[in-house]
Amino acid sequence: MSLFPDDREVPAEALDSVQVKLGEMELRSARSFGDCWLGCELWRQLQLDQFWNQRLEPGREAVPWSQVLQLLVVNRLIDPGSEFRLHRHWFDQTAMADLRGTDFAVASKDRLYRCLDHLQAHKQDLFVFLRQRWQDLFHAQFDVLLYDLTSTYLEGEAERIPSSKRGYSRDGSPDCLQLVIALVVTTDGFPLAYEVMDGNTSDKTTLKGFLAKIESMYGKAERVWVMDRGIPTGAVLKEMREADSPVRCLVGTPRAKMRKMEQQWLDLPWRKVRDSVSVKLAAEGGEMYVLAKSEGRQAKEMAMRRKKLARLLWKLRAMGRSCPRPSRR
Repeated sequence: MSLFPDDREVPAEALDSVQVKLGEMELRSARSFGDCWLGCELWRQLQLDQFWNQRLEPGREAVPWSQVLQLLVVNRLIDPGSEFRLHRHWFDQTAMADLRGTDFAVASKDRLYRCLDHLQAHKQDLFVFLRQRWQDLFHAQFDVLLYDLTSTYLEGEAERIPSSKRGYSRDGSPDCLQLVIALVVTTDGFPLAYEVMDGNTSDKTTLKGFLAKIESMYGKAERVWVMDRGIPTGAVLKEMREADSPVRCLVGTPRAKMRKMEQQWLDLPWRKVRDSVSVKLAAEGGEMYVLAKSEGRQAKEMAMRRKKLARLLWKLRAMGRSCPRPSRR
């Protein structure tokens, strides 16, 4: 049965109807709608519209800063990219203009670049607000917190960024200036706080300030901190143990300490805690040491070694092809 039959006229009783020729129809200016609508709805459900409308009060500008910020956030949620890409490509391919009742002025590149400058003064309030919404919506607990540092490098001389320094590069770009970023997240990956520090900041000098900051924001609690080895020094760990309310933490043990306990580990039995994870436990000096063996981790490290070996073999073959062959007499 044809949806639009060509062999008959539209019935007289059919109201608001029209005949179309499918062969002459074409699609123009297709725009993404559903994901943008969902992003805007999440923005409303989190009450971020109320939060930012109170802090980014409209001025003489045609488009409020809160709408520019919502555009940036929805773009980062759906199709992360640069502000310039949002300005040149993404905005015109979506229905954000219709959903927000605005025009292309909201995606002006100058306003996109300037928007984040207006948020810096409200960073602390935002973290507290999001933490409360997360707790209200999902009954989240903050008993276990993960703390780590990363870095991002900058192209160019970065003369107007005083924090840009040369330091230990996690990106493999020691020739570039960089910034160090400290981050605290929950086990669900929800960020609680972050700080941008000088690029030459040492890992072990950042922890004490962050502990104090988290306690001032969320109060002292029986929470557990999880950190890589090298972040807390022995002195900092001692202060954490001897504080009025001792801080519990799970931290990587230095390799030198592990070597000293090697014989003790050999004498202990393995205990299976999961299908692919076994552990050995050893108590010493009021501390509990855990040696873990993971089949998944072992497979991952073997794959990394195979990949590195394959890369080295490929380079050796390339070098062999480029070397001149000895002449035969």
